[in-house]
Amino acid sequence: MTTVRGSKRESRAERRPRDEQESELIEHVVKIYRVAKVVKGGRRFSFSAIVVVGDGNGRVGAAMGKATEVPDAIRKAIERARRDMIEVPIVNTTIPHEALGRADAAKVLLKPASLGTGIVAGGPVRAVMDAAGYKNILTKSLGSNSATNVVWATLNGLRQLKTVEELASMRGREVAEIL
Repeated sequence: MTTVRGSKRESRAERRPRDEQESELIEHVVKIYRVAKVVKGGRRFSFSAIVVVGDGNGRVGAAMGKATEVPDAIRKAIERARRDMIEVPIVNTTIPHEALGRADAAKVLLKPASLGTGIVAGGPVRAVMDAAGYKNILTKSLGSNSATNVVWATLNGLRQLKTVEELASMRGREVAEIL
């Protein structure tokens, strides 16, 4: 089968680099849960997976996928996380200010750290911070240690972050007046 210039097939091939660019995203499977539903004939097992996706440059998203097979649950979670990515500010490889994220009974404290500190965080929080692209940050998970709620609490904390420039524009002032 030969392709003709300007045909539909050629335009699809041209779009392929965008898909390759999306596959360069950092993907972390945080946790896989096995769920049992008791029915008349016994137990029906299904799986839910929580996944964090980020570009390592200030964009991060997380989602949960549910399916009867583990790979399908992970695939669904990755697709949804890519769709629901948020922009987060990165100031000198860390966050601009302290924040406390909450989700149900989980709380996550996020603190800026000096250069060379690294990511001081537990499993679910580390996955989010790594995917977002932070290199130096201090975190503490408080309350519930449910991986799902800790991921949501971390994202809630990241949504609260504002740069000095954003604060200045919100208040209608100059950056020098705020600092």
